[in-house]
Amino acid sequence: MQTIINAAMPHLLEILGLALTGIIGWAATTARQKWGIDIAARHRDALHSALMTGAQLAIARELTGRAALDLVLGYVRSSVPDAIGALKPNPAVLQNLAEAKLKDAQDMLTGALHNAIAR
Repeated sequence: MQTIINAAMPHLLEILGLALTGIIGWAATTARQKWGIDIAARHRDALHSALMTGAQLAIARELTGRAALDLVLGYVRSSVPDAIGALKPNPAVLQNLAEAKLKDAQDMLTGALHNAIAR
């Protein structure tokens, strides 16, 4: 019996090593996917937050049209360069997002004014 165990031991250790390598590889891939998604979500949230802050700043400065858009886009580029670098948004998409956030910020201001007048 001992002879069989001694003969099989190197092969069992080899199989165990392969199994452990597979498990570690699977765990690493799973972790990368999970945290990669979390990191992308954080970049996306930071980008949208910077877009809204830039839009609010443009409205506070009473800018409209191209001047407002330029301020929002400049603010975003300077405040969240890591998010832009990681997400690599198309310039047209970034402009569309900036326009949408300007509209959202204007709507929030209009709603606040209506509420203040209604009191």
